[in-house]
Formats: sequence, structure tokens, C-alpha cells
Amino acid sequence: MATQAKDIFGQVLVALVTPMTPDGEVDWASTEKHIDYVISNGADGIVMTGTTGETSTLTDAEKIKLVEVGKSVAAGRAKIITGGGSNETAHAMQLYKQSEKAGADGVMIVTPYYNKPTQAGILTHFRLIADSTDLPVILYDIPGRTGVAISQQTFHRAAKHPNIVAVKDAVGDLAQASRLMTETDLMYFSGDDSNVLPHLSIGATGLIGVTANVAPAAYREIVDATNRNDFHHALTVHNALEPLQRAIMTNVPGTVAAKYVLHGLGKISSPRVRLPLVGPEDDEAARIEDGIEKVGTIPGLSFENFRPDRNAAAGGALPKVAGTTR
Repeated sequence: MATQAKDIFGQVLVALVTPMTPDGEVDWASTEKHIDYVISNGADGIVMTGTTGETSTLTDAEKIKLVEVGKSVAAGRAKIITGGGSNETAHAMQLYKQSEKAGADGVMIVTPYYNKPTQAGILTHFRLIADSTDLPVILYDIPGRTGVAISQQTFHRAAKHPNIVAVKDAVGDLAQASRLMTETDLMYFSGDDSNVLPHLSIGATGLIGVTANVAPAAYREIVDATNRNDFHHALTVHNALEPLQRAIMTNVPGTVAAKYVLHGLGKISSPRVRLPLVGPEDDEAARIEDGIEKVGTIPGLSFENFRPDRNAAAGGALPKVAGTTR
């Protein structure tokens, strides 16, 4: 299974942030630089325009251009997967068709959010989108954001579609994950940063990570160590990453904290996010910074020159062109 996955998507996938200028426009130069950073440090693939990429507030034109830019910078070094989609089936189909034309190597379909469809509605949504593209499809199960979980039966039925090949699981239930891996041929990607090693240890293909924006080399090490059955080293890196994961994933939305940390490291030009997301308040920023101070030695990463800028991160941007909400 790991070989099959490596051929299609790879194992270390980054849920990429979308760098923006202080006024909230996509910063294309910073985006190119960041894509190159994560690929150069071991990423096999990049999920553009997912939750972490602020898909909810990007325009369709921006989403398509992000795929094009991703393909150009990757230049065959990593797979480019388009995330996000829509809670409107017709709109999602249209977006993924355009993404395929733009050169995407795969699509990630999130369960329709807000509508709270039945399992039959979820399955129909997945099948119609998978029918509309020749690209391999990852199903994204994140009930904390969508309001509905994908049932085991729905996974079984969806897995029969030739284009549906994988799942990104942000549920955090290891028993359910294990069952899904043993009962279906779906490749399994951990969508929960703190559970990457536990998921890998029970047979997961790889990860689609937020903290991997900051520490791609460390996740590469965990996966490589797991592949060679060096659990001790994988555990050492997992433990080293724990304070960083906590700093990024528990105080404010992961996108907000990841941008704050990346900007403090000089990796992106601005920590700006689009409304309704806002930068961390002082107490939130302090907790993120305290978490960073607890970080020890992480492969390929140093916080020696970490200079967070709370003023640059404050508030949120209103872009000139509204996003995808209809």
C-alpha cells in the first residue's frame, strides 16, 4: 500500500498556508518561496487551498492560480493536490474540473459543511465529484468543522468508486482508523498533527499536516524512520515536535498560528489572515510564544532567530474581491 501511495501522492503532505500581503491579497512571491521551502525539506506533496490555505475566503480564480503556481514551483518534485471544494456539489464539480485543467495531481473533497446532509447525500456528493474528474480523490473526514461524520458504511461504498483512493482522517479515533485500513483499500492519511506517529504505527500511508508548514524535515524523518522500522527514532522526533504542535494547534486556528510562527521565522512576508479569521490576541500570542520556548531540537528547524510580530498579525484583512460564498 505504501508503494502505491508513494506513486500517487507520496507520504509527507503539507496542508499549505496561503501567504498574504498585509492588506490580505495573496502574496505570490512569498507563496512560491514557501512551496519551495517545504518541498526542499522533504514534502512529497502539497494540499493547496485546503482549510489551512483559507479556502473559505479565497476566490475561485485564486484557487486555480494557486494550483498553477504550485505545479510551476514543484516542477515535478512534489504532487499538487487541490483541497477545499464547496458544500455545493455543482460548484465543487466545477472547481475540481478547473483544477484538473490547471494541472492538479489530485483532489481532496471535504464532507459538505453547514448543510448537514444525510449519509446518502454525502455519498452522492463524493461520487458525482469523483465522476467529474479523472484525478485520484482523497475524502476528508473532519466532523468538528463540517458538522457530520462519514460513516463506516459510506466509506465502504465510496471506496468502490475507481477514482476514490484515499482518506484524510481528522477524527482522531484510532480504533476506527484501524478498522478503515483493514476493511478497505483506501490509503490513509493522518489529518491530526498530534496523531501522526500513532496513525503510522497502525498502518497509515502518511500525513497531511499543518505543523509540517513549519517543520517539514521533521515529518520526513518520522516517516522515513517508520519505513525502516526504526520506531525509537520516530518516537524521538515525535516527542520533539509535541510542544510545537501544541503551540500551533491548540491556541488559535492552525492557519493563524502557523502563519504567526512562519512569519516570526522569516519564512513568509506577513502573518496576515482574511476575516473572519484574525491574528492572535496578546494572550494567545503569548501562549504560542511560550510553547515555542519549550521546543528543543527539531530536525531541520531552529528557533534561534524567531522574532514574532504581534502588531503585524493583529486583526484580519478584508480583500478587495469577495471569496466563494454565494
